[in-house]
Amino acid sequence: MVIRDAVSGDWPPMWRFMRQIAAAADTFCWDPQISEDDARALWMHNPPARTFVAVDTDGAVVGTAEVHPNQGGPGSHVANAGFMVDPARPGRGIGRALGEHVLAAAQADGYRAMQFNAVVETNLAAVALWRSLGFEVLATVPEAFRHPSRGYVGLHLMYRRL
Repeated sequence: MVIRDAVSGDWPPMWRFMRQIAAAADTFCWDPQISEDDARALWMHNPPARTFVAVDTDGAVVGTAEVHPNQGGPGSHVANAGFMVDPARPGRGIGRALGEHVLAAAQADGYRAMQFNAVVETNLAAVALWRSLGFEVLATVPEAFRHPSRGYVGLHLMYRRL
């Protein structure tokens, strides 16, 4: 697997699995009916933000991540990031590889920390991954996410120094 900067031609294969993840509404805080144009505007960034893709040995885009300042101005030294992995390819280390890549890129870009504002507490695989990469849960906002089968669940605010 190779992780590289995304280019415009990567969008169609990214969107194929991103729309499935958004529609499932169980791990990501996007409108389940988000339009392709709106999703692209939220994900494909201009500098200083960056978008990456993970490409498997067969040339398929199997995951993506984006990193951007969590806030503007005096808060722009803290990064925020989002991650999506093709649901057809679970358990292959794609999320971990993207996480490690994004952390290294954020540090190289001069960010001092990374903050995740909304990790769904029932997304146990993601919570475990982020903890294993050094993130801690600073707080959980109770009932901040409406899970399609579990009802109202919390959103973790997670943080790590770089």
